[in-house]
Amino acid sequence: MKYWGIATAVLVFLLYFLGNVILPFILGGAVAYILDPVADRLERAGLSRALSVGVITAVASLIFLIAILLIIPVLIQQTGSLFTFIGNSVQNAPQVVTDLDEWLARTVPALSNNDITIAGSLSDIAAAVQSKGGEFLNKVLSSAMSLINVIVLLVVVPVVAVYLLYDWDNMVAKIDDLLPRDHTTMIRQIAVDIDRTLASFIRGQGTVCLILGVFYAIGLMLVGLQFGLVAGAIAGMLTFIPYVGALTGGLLSIGIALFQFWGPMQNADGELIRQSPDWIRIGIVAVIFGIGQFLEGNFLTPKLVGSSVGLHPVWLIFALSVFGTLFGFVGMLVAVPVAAMIGVLARHAIASYKQGRLYQGFSGQED
Repeated sequence: MKYWGIATAVLVFLLYFLGNVILPFILGGAVAYILDPVADRLERAGLSRALSVGVITAVASLIFLIAILLIIPVLIQQTGSLFTFIGNSVQNAPQVVTDLDEWLARTVPALSNNDITIAGSLSDIAAAVQSKGGEFLNKVLSSAMSLINVIVLLVVVPVVAVYLLYDWDNMVAKIDDLLPRDHTTMIRQIAVDIDRTLASFIRGQGTVCLILGVFYAIGLMLVGLQFGLVAGAIAGMLTFIPYVGALTGGLLSIGIALFQFWGPMQNADGELIRQSPDWIRIGIVAVIFGIGQFLEGNFLTPKLVGSSVGLHPVWLIFALSVFGTLFGFVGMLVAVPVAAMIGVLARHAIASYKQGRLYQGFSGQED
């Protein structure tokens, strides 16, 4: 128990005081862990470890180059324009908001007497989004595009990932050789359970997030939805929390669709006439997320993740909140692995407790 306490203290110290320093190593280790099964499969196919790592590096570099040239600039541009769009759209809310304000004024006169309207509230939100959203995006971009961070993301992380991926099996073997002989079987079993949980969640759920993100983005862009790429990316990234990704992305997309397809004002013989809403496109946006949820629940998650994850959504959200608050971005990166480890250790502790004298008492003993 003493050694586990020391290890925990060292981890907390590294995260709290050296978070920015160890960030590239954490990212590189995560990339190596995710790609290790791919390297193992290439080895079983007859390639050497070095050649397997070389093939993976070449493919990953090509995908990264395509993303840098085609996807990321569009994503950044749409994200910046989204704040302006939300502000302008909310300030010029569709007729449904005006109709709802009129209905509330007739139903609840106290609201109109105090100048409380949905349109007014939306205008306040719009002003906040335009002022704070653009400022936040500028800070994020200026921070992300600093020279040090660019070097870390583009150079250090890939180099660390390649070295760790090449030596992954050797590192695992050396760590296994250092295990105390009296507890080797138990520690190996716990390590296998942790690896199974992490593999199911990180690799499996990560693949689900990627597939759904691409599906949402392509579907929304084909419909003609503005900022479809951003909405799809947000929905895909949040898919690892059940229902949160689809709910957030769906509400964002449907909200944009309502403002975009509600029907523009046109001048007809000197009078402004609002065209009827394009309910077909608005409905298609909702259907896209319905199809995504169907695919996730019936095909993607059962096939790619399985039922062995053991990470409850509430526990996951709690871990992300706590580690993010205490250790910032680095804490959020390690929140899922640490939560998985704690969950596995807790299950083993409960199993040991139920086999012990304290739980079974004397009734568990044979006469």
